[in-house]
Amino acid sequence: MTVQSGLEGVTFGVIVGNRGFFPDRLAQEGREEILKLLERVGAKAVCPTPEQTKFGAVETREEAKTCAELFRARQKDIDGVIVTLPNFGDERAVADTLRLSGLNVPVLIQATPDHTGKMTLQDRRDSFCGKMSVCNNLQQYGIRYSLTSRHTEAPDSPEFARDLEWFAGVCRVVKGLRHARLGAIGARPANFNTVRYSEKLLEASGISVEPVDLAEILGRISRLDEQGSSVRQKIEEIREYTPTQGVPENALVKMAKLAVAVEEWMQEVDVQMSAIQCWTTLEQYYGVVPCTVMSMMSNSLIPAACEVDVCGVIAMYALQLASGTPSALLDWNNNYADDPDKVVCFHCSNLPRHFFADTKMGYQDIIAGTVGKDATFGTVLGRVRPSPMTFARFSTDDQAGLITGYLGEGRFTDDPLETFGGYGVVEIPRLQELLHFICAQGFEHHVAASLSQTARILYEATTQYMDWEIYWHQ
Repeated sequence: MTVQSGLEGVTFGVIVGNRGFFPDRLAQEGREEILKLLERVGAKAVCPTPEQTKFGAVETREEAKTCAELFRARQKDIDGVIVTLPNFGDERAVADTLRLSGLNVPVLIQATPDHTGKMTLQDRRDSFCGKMSVCNNLQQYGIRYSLTSRHTEAPDSPEFARDLEWFAGVCRVVKGLRHARLGAIGARPANFNTVRYSEKLLEASGISVEPVDLAEILGRISRLDEQGSSVRQKIEEIREYTPTQGVPENALVKMAKLAVAVEEWMQEVDVQMSAIQCWTTLEQYYGVVPCTVMSMMSNSLIPAACEVDVCGVIAMYALQLASGTPSALLDWNNNYADDPDKVVCFHCSNLPRHFFADTKMGYQDIIAGTVGKDATFGTVLGRVRPSPMTFARFSTDDQAGLITGYLGEGRFTDDPLETFGGYGVVEIPRLQELLHFICAQGFEHHVAASLSQTARILYEATTQYMDWEIYWHQ
């Protein structure tokens, strides 16, 4: 499975605004400029041709209908819409196009700046003002949209290049979440009330949950031949993934059979991620932890969360869509010395190898005290490498009927620390305020993380287009 990052392969509907009171050639030049830019960065464009509308722009009601019809025909392909204003633009035509198209995708409004040396009647754009009129009409029409970081930006500017990449990330997250399917494997562990969630609220956002009893997975495992090609191949993949010295062969066989059974079920029911029952049923009745299996899936961009933390794996998936890289689920676990802005994040661990400089397979120290060491092999141990990071947590608030959450950015540090599992020291500005917010709002102890800086993408996607109530810690 691959997740795209950047702009390559993204398809944008393009609306070129025009207004007859202003120089037409600016619309013509603006269309050519934006289409060349998209081609150069590997994005695809759906835009009227000059044969379909005047200069391939949109100004009249008829031109709005023509552009909307084109968008409807390519509805499955279009990830987002760019409204470019080379001159003032006709605000009604832009709004009518979006309404008539029936598209429900992110929209970016870009306005090209004037130059002080070109302010004559033949050259002046007035896009600065026209952008306000377009936004006013979109508000009236109930159409949600995004804005560039500066009010006016030239299509060939570094500012617009950064905004375009950001917007592509917003489009990926929105499209991915609105069509997400996840597997809930097993029941929520009885001692983890914290991972309760509302399936109905998730479904209302387009996120479907496909449950399966852990007994069915164990039944599938019982039918697998230990010497079968799928199991033997998976054992080799595990050995190649992380050093396994000291791990019993029978534990590797159990991990491989678990991986094969879970992957086959996920393919059958068409889910992109999973939340798996762990603590402590699998260890007691199957004799292995699922950590390595989950780590390998997450590292392959198929996010997996433990303790049936459905909302946790959704946050992992959103971070993955935003960054194009693997994500992990961690505990906010310990203070770091007396530094108020540092925290130890930890898990047993099922973190993807992407997070580590080095790894090795071990056993789950905590559960081993209850069920014995031999039943707990399969953790991926290591220290998270220094890196910028983005964190996110989503939750369903049944009483308010909302999906809520928080997100922000920090960094994994190289501060000295010796402990077990998968762990890292994280530095976050104003951490104590964040921790107070988490506790005051009653959020879970789990948090998703990505080695990226994508909070702005995630915030725009979840608040502006998913209509979730999200706090951005800055």
